[in-house]
Amino acid sequence: MVVDEKAQIRELRDKFLSKLKDGEPSGSSDFHPADIERVSSNDDWLRRFLEHNEYNIQDALKMLWESCEWRRNFGTNDITENNVRMDYLEHGVCYSYGKDKDGKKLFVIKSKLHTKGSKNFAELQRCIVYWFERLEREGNGNQISLFFDMIDVGLSNMDMELTKYLIGLFKNYYPNFLNYIIILEMPWILNATFNIIKSWLPAKALPKIKFVKRATLKEYVDPSVALKSWGGNNEYVFKFVPEAQSNGLVNGKTDNKKVHFAENSPLTEQADSTFGDKLPDQALLSVEPEVLTFTKSGNDVISKTITLKNNSSESNVTYKIKTTSPEKFKVRPNTGILLPSQSVSVTITLQLGYDHRSLVPNDRFLIMCLPIENKEMTNTDLIDFWKSNGTASEQHKLICRLGNDSFDGLKSSLVNNGAGDENLISKLFTKISQLQDEQAKLESSITSLKRLFVFFGTLVIVVLAWFVHSLNSNVQSFMKEQSHTSVVETILPRHDEI
Repeated sequence: MVVDEKAQIRELRDKFLSKLKDGEPSGSSDFHPADIERVSSNDDWLRRFLEHNEYNIQDALKMLWESCEWRRNFGTNDITENNVRMDYLEHGVCYSYGKDKDGKKLFVIKSKLHTKGSKNFAELQRCIVYWFERLEREGNGNQISLFFDMIDVGLSNMDMELTKYLIGLFKNYYPNFLNYIIILEMPWILNATFNIIKSWLPAKALPKIKFVKRATLKEYVDPSVALKSWGGNNEYVFKFVPEAQSNGLVNGKTDNKKVHFAENSPLTEQADSTFGDKLPDQALLSVEPEVLTFTKSGNDVISKTITLKNNSSESNVTYKIKTTSPEKFKVRPNTGILLPSQSVSVTITLQLGYDHRSLVPNDRFLIMCLPIENKEMTNTDLIDFWKSNGTASEQHKLICRLGNDSFDGLKSSLVNNGAGDENLISKLFTKISQLQDEQAKLESSITSLKRLFVFFGTLVIVVLAWFVHSLNSNVQSFMKEQSHTSVVETILPRHDEI
């Protein structure tokens, strides 16, 4: 069947934009402007959705819509080297290097360097998405090959959750992006594990899996490209290199040093207005506290409360709250109206599935406010109001900190008192946070060792008890035999007496 590709691309675009205009389903159409622009103008991107779904328009539309929803909720467009864990990028668990024989870039997973639970999974996900987005930009959407370096890997290095996440990205959000899955030197002990992994892939993707040894890797990667550890000739040693900057762009985005905020649906931060220069005594709104310190107490859900107060004794004020990480936080209420001199308490909760240690210096909140006359406006009216008037708002920014120690107050003090560059201080405290993580892992290991000692101690006691019991049984049996022999000798005459 001959497919009119251009006509199908036009149809897919028209259906998407029509659905977007109609706002169906309700509340789901507030996508990132960059994604809407890509749908509107990038034929190659839409072609990938059609190819991935074998030119079924409805399936392609469903995948395109769900991809835009995921990108909005995950904050994909706003992920840069500045807001992911740099130590994760520099560790080399995953990185891009070289190309396969088809000219597709290799995305390498060095499995030996990773063990399940050794890294914050949410932050590791962000690093992987950073690499996917970077490879998309560098290759203009060209396919990549997923390369599992499984040399010297054991069961502890096999993270099924991570593998499933990688496959899910290709399967659901990055259409027609996968060339091969190359698996180098997989230990035989993991055969059963990979049978499970195969079940996660669609049937048409199974031929993409290539199990290779050092001797056979040359079928897919040229020896001049393959590392020496892979059996090739290349002496490359991994070192993280920041993405190239060109035409004023960093990571494909304008380097304006701004932080992008989102709420339940991400919106890029508008340019600062003159409101941002107001002195505290002139501000419409006061916000307390200015730093959100999250602490963990047992198994309780982590939440913080901020207080917003209308400083005006005459005017009503409407407020709106955004966050850089909508996938991590729930904000209630995130918009509303304050009457003159009125206050409101806003609860910010760390979502289930996120550990308090996943907080990074780039997790921030933007609170915007504007005077308003109509105090009876509905939530729908407020949404429309903010879409039209957000650029002129007064803005307050809050930063997140990890609690349970004295470092947070020290850091805030250093920043607020001008003791140094905030980025440098943030890096310092990121290192401190990493040391805390290592301390927690060490404590966990000590606990495990204690349990192991208890187990072996119990085992030794059981073995000794069994040995004593057996010895006692044998002694009693021996004594009975001796007693029986004596009786027999008493009743029967000895041979020499007959």
